[in-house]
Amino acid sequence: MTTQLANIRLLLLDVDGVLTDGSITYTDTGEQIKSFNAKDGLGIRLLMEAGINVGIVTARVSGALRHRCDNLGITLVFDGTSDKAKALASISASTQISLAQIAFMGDDLIDLPAMTRAGFAFTVADAPAEVKTQAHMITDLPGGKGAVRQVCEAILKAKGLWETSVSRFLS
Repeated sequence: MTTQLANIRLLLLDVDGVLTDGSITYTDTGEQIKSFNAKDGLGIRLLMEAGINVGIVTARVSGALRHRCDNLGITLVFDGTSDKAKALASISASTQISLAQIAFMGDDLIDLPAMTRAGFAFTVADAPAEVKTQAHMITDLPGGKGAVRQVCEAILKAKGLWETSVSRFLS
């Protein structure tokens, strides 16, 4: 597993149930509200600063997600995409990163086509059994509660970059 993680050059994330706890809240005017975990955000930034790309592949379209991506500097965003395997192939072709070097993190049945084609598949602790059986790694934490941070740390540690990433906070 460590060797596979060390080869990862791109982490693709689903949103609802991965970056969030899966809740979708609507205001009276129909506006969506999503809550994102700050620890996940720092993990994503550390990954990107270490040269590992991060992107989003999600079936839903959300202004809140766009704001979060802008905040984190994520420019590779495929939203409104229900065919995640097709999106994965398109991303692989456009970035010239092989599927073996792409990790996909999903939490539900719609994510399985991308998870089974990516070089490494992550899922969250609260994913259904059918998704867990297809994952190379299952986080200890549920979606929206630090699971993405755990994945970012695992990739950085496999690449021998975790200590360097942490050391700047210790000086």
